[in-house]
Amino acid sequence: MGLTHVTAEVANPFDLKRKKTLTFLVDSGAVYTVIPAAQLKALGIASTGQRTFFLANGQPVKRRTGEARIKLNSESATCVVLFGEKGDSTLLGVTTLENLGLIFDPIRQKLMSLPMLIADVRRYFR
Repeated sequence: MGLTHVTAEVANPFDLKRKKTLTFLVDSGAVYTVIPAAQLKALGIASTGQRTFFLANGQPVKRRTGEARIKLNSESATCVVLFGEKGDSTLLGVTTLENLGLIFDPIRQKLMSLPMLIADVRRYFR
C-alpha cells in the first residue's frame, strides 16, 4: 500500500479571504488534522485549547488546538485542527474527512463519498 496525498484549502473560519492551499497526507488512523503552527498563525488562526496525545511508543505529547475551514473538492467544513510542531506531518485526519462527507478507501487508496444515513426514530416513540 502506498501513501495518499491530497491538496486542500485551509482558511480562517472568521475571515475566509485568508486562505492557503496545502498538501496533506491522508491518515485514516489520525483523529484530527494536523497543520503546521506557522501556517495557522499566518492565516490568523488562534489556538483555543490544548490536548494530550500519545505517540506509538506511549510517550505523551501536547498539541495546541484551533479551528480552521477546510475545503476539499466542492465540500468545506470548519474543523478542529492541531497546531503541528517541528517533526509533525501535515495530516488530514478522520474527523475532517467525516465533516466533509468523505471516507478513505484503503484498498483503492482514494477518498470516496461517505454514505449518509438518517434513522427514523419516530416509530420507536409512538
